[in-house]
Amino acid sequence: MESLTQAQQELYDWLIEYIRSTQHAPSIRQMMRAMNLKSPAPIQSRLERLRSKGYIDWTEGKARTIRILRPPAQGIPVLGAIAAGGLVETFTDVEEKLDLSNMFGQRNCFALRVNGDSMIEDLIADGDLVIMRSLNADESLGNGEIVAARVAGHGTTLKRFYQQGETITLKPSNIKYQPIDIMADQVEVQGILVGVWRGYA
Repeated sequence: MESLTQAQQELYDWLIEYIRSTQHAPSIRQMMRAMNLKSPAPIQSRLERLRSKGYIDWTEGKARTIRILRPPAQGIPVLGAIAAGGLVETFTDVEEKLDLSNMFGQRNCFALRVNGDSMIEDLIADGDLVIMRSLNADESLGNGEIVAARVAGHGTTLKRFYQQGETITLKPSNIKYQPIDIMADQVEVQGILVGVWRGYA
């Protein structure tokens, strides 16, 4: 694509961030304020140039319909591999990015802080944050899924889910703990595991 001038790039970068964070396009007045301009003419000129260069588009005659045509890749660059056994060659050409926005940006996802070590054999440790996805109303669970399950009268626990008939088994991933066998009507599955976050800083 044709390169942008500094002014066009500034507006384009701002548009990307604004639309990403608000999920809708800004008004001309908002763009004027962001670019510290007192007249709409420079904004309209930059928008036209961004459109002609293929960076954005909009629906004629309708306000707030700007859309980004080629959004930049989001996330952290994946720079290659690192040895945890033998030595491997690292790669410096960035070809992909680790984009966690789908995980952390979904409305139906939530995080829980892990207390305890009953899932340690699944590499889920005390203090980790588990990212859970709420189940759809018509969604069924497969045996072996890691879930956040609320047990009536006992609270919520993170375990592997197994069901046979009307009996549910919530199985830990640590031989120090016993499975929990309970009737299905006493268990509410609040979410299914989609990721684990562990900070080291």
